[in-house]
Amino acid sequence: MRWRDQRQSDNVEDRRGGRGLAVGGGGIGVLILALAIYLCGGDPSQLLQNAPTGSEVPQPGTAANKVVSQDENRQFAGAIMGNLEDAWKQILPAQSRTQFKAPKLVLFTNQISSACGYATAASGPFYCPGDYKLYLDFAFFDELRREFKAPGDFAQAYVIAHEFGHHIQNLTGIMGKVQSAGENNRLSVALELQADCYAGVWANFAQKQGRLEPGDTDEAIRAAAAVGDDMIQKRTQGYVIPDSFTHGSAQQRMQYFATGFKSGDMRQCQTFK
Repeated sequence: MRWRDQRQSDNVEDRRGGRGLAVGGGGIGVLILALAIYLCGGDPSQLLQNAPTGSEVPQPGTAANKVVSQDENRQFAGAIMGNLEDAWKQILPAQSRTQFKAPKLVLFTNQISSACGYATAASGPFYCPGDYKLYLDFAFFDELRREFKAPGDFAQAYVIAHEFGHHIQNLTGIMGKVQSAGENNRLSVALELQADCYAGVWANFAQKQGRLEPGDTDEAIRAAAAVGDDMIQKRTQGYVIPDSFTHGSAQQRMQYFATGFKSGDMRQCQTFK
């Protein structure tokens, strides 16, 4: 993706530098369950604090977490946020008659406290509707490449765009409706698939700007498939339980990203029907 000449967003809070915290080897399974809890109005802190220990998040300064790499990630995240802001500032009022308000991206290391409660790196990237902020530990980018086998800068951009999609849902009121409905896996899946679709809508905008390069959409689709509930369950427990899905299958996640990308129209992201 051509991002180096993109303006940097002013809405990035860098809170990196916390102490390392042990997290379980099954962190991805914890991520799915924790996100389901807080999206439905709960506090995932107890789940995250009780996660089995096993692997430790790399400390700042280690070979896996070099300052140069972190600075590169910081510039990348700021550029993607800037492009997302430019896109949704145009798309949202035009397609949904909703006023756009930019969220903030909070960068953290190992652990963070938000309006949605306490979280660790095991929870993965997340959006908190209580404070209008996206939260990201760059360690997830390494995990995306290493564990999910989904490398590439546009795969990383898709992750940020997906969380930004949750912010759009917050602005339009759909997230509040899902939260008020209580714990409901079907609604949780619909919420996540719509955020995937909104990520595709943004990718359409970026393509029209000439920022996409050959293979970028393949990277995003590969990432969307890799974080499908069925793929995660197969890898972590060896079998699939569709009724327990909270984010959607690999096929669904690819499908809705593609729908948003092909149409560029958030009105085509009707996952709640």
